[in-house]
Amino acid sequence: MNLINYLKNEIEFFTKAEKIFYAIVILSVITISILTKDSKIALISAICGITYTLFAGKGKVYCYYIGLTGTFLYCLIAYKNGFYGNMALYGLYFFPMQVIGILKWKKHLNKEKNEIYKTKLRNKERVLYLILTMLISCIIYEVLKLSGGENPIMDSFVTGFSVLGQFLTVKRCIEQWYIWSLVNLVSVIMWLIACIQGANYIATLIMWLIYLILGIYFYFKWKKDLIH
Repeated sequence: MNLINYLKNEIEFFTKAEKIFYAIVILSVITISILTKDSKIALISAICGITYTLFAGKGKVYCYYIGLTGTFLYCLIAYKNGFYGNMALYGLYFFPMQVIGILKWKKHLNKEKNEIYKTKLRNKERVLYLILTMLISCIIYEVLKLSGGENPIMDSFVTGFSVLGQFLTVKRCIEQWYIWSLVNLVSVIMWLIACIQGANYIATLIMWLIYLILGIYFYFKWKKDLIH
């Protein structure tokens, strides 16, 4: 089966509303990017990121193939804007985690729907992971202060909690959507500040806004799947 046919089969599992939402979002991102003369790299990264999130939310393994491209491009954008925590996160952690995600998700597929089985954490696991993530974020903050990165407080929060979010994504845990919603909200604020200060990355800001909407939406979708 070639790539085009594979994608067509995957898209059949999306609802009509999801398809319309995706089309509107992508067209909006492209239009705004052209009108504001946004970075082409930021535009492609935004499209990859939104597509990745949509496929991941639907439990489709193919999300990680898209994620590899989006991760590389976002790493470049973070570097150019001095968000060194984000750059290290995407280059040293997210990129290899895309490969691990492919291998792990393929072992837990619902063959009928061609999507993963969802899981959830136990309470003691939630507490443990939260404490570890807060410690990691504090360490990252100190490193970013020494490196002279922009906005080390927000950058360290996004970096530390994104590590947890990606880990929970690979583990197929519904709690990932709690984490991603927090990360997305802080990232919206971080990139809004960057744009106000003159950075021409409107597509990246919009990308994080869409992530925030999708994160909330897929939390309820996964919750419904777990109930059934």
